[in-house]
Amino acid sequence: MKKILKIILPLILGGFLVWYMFTKISPTTLLNYFKNANYGWIALGLFFGVLSHLSRAYRWKFLLEPMGYTPRFINSTLAVMIGYFVNLALPRAGEVSRATVMTTYEDIPFEKGFGTIVAERIADLVMMFIIIGITLLIQFEFIIKLVKANFDPIKIAIGLVAVLVAVLFFRQYVKKSTSGLGLKVKNFVNSLVEGLTSIFKMKNKWAFIFHTVFIWTMYVAMFWATIPAIKGLEVPFGAILVGFIAGGFSIAATNGGIGLYPVAVAGAFTLFGVPEEPSNAFGAIMWSAQTAMIIIFGGLSFLLLPIFNKNK
Repeated sequence: MKKILKIILPLILGGFLVWYMFTKISPTTLLNYFKNANYGWIALGLFFGVLSHLSRAYRWKFLLEPMGYTPRFINSTLAVMIGYFVNLALPRAGEVSRATVMTTYEDIPFEKGFGTIVAERIADLVMMFIIIGITLLIQFEFIIKLVKANFDPIKIAIGLVAVLVAVLFFRQYVKKSTSGLGLKVKNFVNSLVEGLTSIFKMKNKWAFIFHTVFIWTMYVAMFWATIPAIKGLEVPFGAILVGFIAGGFSIAATNGGIGLYPVAVAGAFTLFGVPEEPSNAFGAIMWSAQTAMIIIFGGLSFLLLPIFNKNK
C-alpha cells in the first residue's frame, strides 16, 4: 500500500495542479501560446539540455574508474536517459533502472553502480544549494523588501528564534538516536559528508567538479534560452534563477513535475512583476519541451541498448 501511494499520490497532486493551472490560463489561450512560440529558442534550450545529459553520462566514469570499471560512453548515455524516462512514471525508480542497465550490459555490480549514482546526487544537491545561495546574494534587497511588505518583522524574528531552538533540539535528538527517524537522519547526513569527501579524494576530482558545474550551467542555460520563445515575455535575471529553483524542486515533488512545474515557475515569475498569463504559458512550454525530450530519447534508448550490445 505504501509503495502504491508513493506512485498514486504524486499523480493525483499533478492532476489537481493541472486543473489549477487552467484556472489561471484557459486551454485555448495556452494552445495559442504553443502555436505562436518561437521553436528556434526552444530547440536551443533542448540543445543545452542534451549537453547536460551527455556530460552527466561522461562524468559517471570518474566514479566508476577507481573501482576498476570502464563502461562504454554510449551505454552510460543510454542508461542516463532511461533513468530520466523511468522517473517520469515512477519517481526515484530511475536510479534503480540506471544501475540495472549497467549491471546487465557492463557487468558492473548493482550495489556499486547504485552507490556511484547516490554520490552523484549528493554533488547535484550541493550545486542546487550553491545556486540558491547565489540567488539569495543577488536578490538580497528584493527578498528583504518582499518579506517586509508581507510579514511582520517581530513575528519573523520570533519565528527564526523558534526555528533555531527547534533545530538545536533536533540536532541533539539525532546525535543520541539509535533507531527510528533520528537514526535515518544521522545516516543521511553521514552519507552526505562521506560522499562529499570522497569526491575530493578521487583521482580525477577536478574533471568531476568541472562536469558537475557544467551540467548545472546547462540546466540554467536551457531554462534561460527558452524564455524568448514566448513573444514579449521579459524576465529579469533574478526571476530566472528563482523560477529555475522553483521548477527544480517541483520535479522532485510530482512525476517529472507534472502540473506543479508550470505553477511553481509562474509563481516565482509573478513575484518579480512578470504577468501571470505568459508566465504560466512559459512554464507549460518549458515543462512540455523537457518532458518530450526525455520521452523521445529515453524511449529510443530502450530500443538502442540491445542494438549497441548485440553480444549481450
